[in-house]
Amino acid sequence: MLIQSGEARDGAADRRLAWSLAGIAGAMNAAGFYAVGVFSSNMTGNVSSLADHLALANLAAAMPYLGLVAAFISGAATSAMLVSAGRRRGMARIYALSILAEAVLLAGLASADLWLAGAGRAALLAYGLSFLMGLQNAVLTRISNARVRTTHVTGMVTDIGIELGNLLDLAWRRRRLDSHDGEAEYNAGKLLLHGVTVLSFLGGGVFGVLAYRGLGPVVLFGAALLLLLLALPGLVGKGAGLLPRPDAG
Repeated sequence: MLIQSGEARDGAADRRLAWSLAGIAGAMNAAGFYAVGVFSSNMTGNVSSLADHLALANLAAAMPYLGLVAAFISGAATSAMLVSAGRRRGMARIYALSILAEAVLLAGLASADLWLAGAGRAALLAYGLSFLMGLQNAVLTRISNARVRTTHVTGMVTDIGIELGNLLDLAWRRRRLDSHDGEAEYNAGKLLLHGVTVLSFLGGGVFGVLAYRGLGPVVLFGAALLLLLLALPGLVGKGAGLLPRPDAG
């Protein structure tokens, strides 16, 4: 799942990756909200809150939201630099290495959540998770040529609506014009991909809250372990050391 990139990937590989990583992202996002009261991946909400506090000249309240946005951007930028450096060196395993880095950082964050207390713990957990959400989202965006984004639920729900509309339009045209092209199959594939991703994020969120409520920071160690297991085939599997086909990202 983490070797081929861009157009070399098929829809099944994208769906498996979306199912796996969107579920983990949903769990981390919801667990973070349960723990400290902020969504680490909700950049639309965070930017809106930032704008609201800035408009009211409440700079003290605005700064945490600015920090969340900056952390997410930093994670995405870090991912872009890692992937670009790996691609220049012909490292087919660079995407798997990026997910491995996320797993290691998440384990460190879980350790801090376990041992720290007070405001420092809340800030570190919120900003740390936001950084990791940006990193993971950028990895998936890059490897799939923006077909898969694990945390951009607004965009994915919009795409679901678009694909449903396209399918209804195609069904109407087919009935009137007896068209039998491949558009319907293409739109149905995209609809399935976005639907799987949103449902995985939702299911992961439900599990994340329940697990964090029962296990606390241990659930973050579990998420780190799952990320490690996802990265391993790309690190040691067939084709992991081959020069990848260049992409446009």
